[in-house]
Amino acid sequence: MNESSKPNFDLSVPPALHRGENDLAFVPFGEGVMLQALQIDLDQGLWIVRQRMTPGTTLPTHRHTGTVNAFTLSGSWKYLEYPEINVAGSYLYEPAGSVHTLHVPASNTEVTDVWFAIHGANLNMDADGEIQSVLDAGAVLKVYLSRCLKMGLAMPQIIGAQAQTEAYWLNKMKA
Repeated sequence: MNESSKPNFDLSVPPALHRGENDLAFVPFGEGVMLQALQIDLDQGLWIVRQRMTPGTTLPTHRHTGTVNAFTLSGSWKYLEYPEINVAGSYLYEPAGSVHTLHVPASNTEVTDVWFAIHGANLNMDADGEIQSVLDAGAVLKVYLSRCLKMGLAMPQIIGAQAQTEAYWLNKMKA
């Protein structure tokens, strides 16, 4: 390619950010769940994670305050309230306000691996619909970082959360 045929890029635009599969650890995140935090934007309330769930795992019933996009990489899962089963290659969109209970069938023969982009919070509820806990971008970041520290891992390079990660890490290292 000669100089005159090269594309003219605006170098003031930030570069694309890449994280390989092994650049960020999977950490325990509840019974039967391993979580990898890929991107967290506290200002926008966005958390993009990968969850690996073992057969038979059921998450608490929850309501979303924002939208969710999910892509299944392996295994299968469903919401107990709906008939559809998500399998490898499935895409799922959830509107804000949706309520459901994520379940991985015990009959699965492999770990279920799902990529989620979540806007807002999960309001985890009891059987009467009362909110028991709130899981949002800030909570996910805090739990992820504490688990990385507990596992003796290096400071993770989560996209969008570098300043918060560094502050948390330095604070915990001083303690």
